[in-house]
Amino acid sequence: MVGLAIGDALGYPTEFLTLQQMAARYGAWRDLELPFTDGVALVTDDTQMALAVGEALVDVTRDTTAPFSAETLEPALRAHFVRWLRSPDNNRAPGQTCLNACAALERGGPWQAASVLGSKGCGANMRVAPVGLTPGLSAEQRAGAAQLQAALTHGHPTALAASDLTAHAVWLLTHNCAPVELLHWLRHYALKSRTTYHTAWLGDLAQRAGASDPAAYIAHGWDECLRALDTVEAALRTPDPEQDPCAAVGAGWIAEEALAAGLYCFLLFPEEPVTALRRAAWSSGDSDSIAALAGALAGASVGGPAWPGTWSRGVEHRERIRMMVAPWDEGLTAPPGTGGARGGRGRG
Repeated sequence: MVGLAIGDALGYPTEFLTLQQMAARYGAWRDLELPFTDGVALVTDDTQMALAVGEALVDVTRDTTAPFSAETLEPALRAHFVRWLRSPDNNRAPGQTCLNACAALERGGPWQAASVLGSKGCGANMRVAPVGLTPGLSAEQRAGAAQLQAALTHGHPTALAASDLTAHAVWLLTHNCAPVELLHWLRHYALKSRTTYHTAWLGDLAQRAGASDPAAYIAHGWDECLRALDTVEAALRTPDPEQDPCAAVGAGWIAEEALAAGLYCFLLFPEEPVTALRRAAWSSGDSDSIAALAGALAGASVGGPAWPGTWSRGVEHRERIRMMVAPWDEGLTAPPGTGGARGGRGRG
């Protein structure tokens, strides 16, 4: 979560700039420094909404007498999303899909009616990392929660699949999946999940989207994510760290491209997390979201010591993050049968 926030803050000022403007303003990409305003590195809606998801998860898992299900998680997510919507700090170029959907959630009614059914913007998976960090969830609960938190705002099947895949990547890395094995296990997971529609978590979302077959509806999203993984694999065969990552794997404004770009930047520099974030932030696309995703992956893989102390201490909401993830850092353990996962520890 600290890596996500740092990546978000690093990419915040470079978003919407051309590469030429970045060079003129900041110099070489490898020298990009975290910007501070009055001693704080400001984040965007990416981190704000990730905190909303994480704190909703904390609310639900704290009550051990209630089951972890759509019925308990959806009201918590709704409450935290509406709180974000009305926050005075919600002035960091938030996405229109999230604004519209959260306003509809505030008005009440079934959450499926609030979801923007045609949207697969990256707002669905920029915020999902806390699902991959929450200990004690079954595989089905983790997938359902990842897709539900996406679907509250973004109803396109690719938004759901990309969020599920992002949460699974964080979970794998937190449980010591080697970065060199990550794409293999993500592909395995996507193929296994391809036609599984989580009715208990999504309800009639597919039908509202006009799909006669829920399995075919969700398969479309997984197929787009599988093609995104193909793009990352192809780019890594002949990697060029000096090339704009968006030219290699996509600009990141949509869910599967954001995941691809975050993965690509992380896997370019799996042992150099700061360099990975600089490369992600110095990109021609959705730089804050790409860097936030790369930061979540790098933090899950390497852990808190990955980040310069002044960065981790100075990033906005650092204390809020610490309080949220403290019980998770203590509770993360590796269940059997995880493929590339070989026992792990918390890396909030």
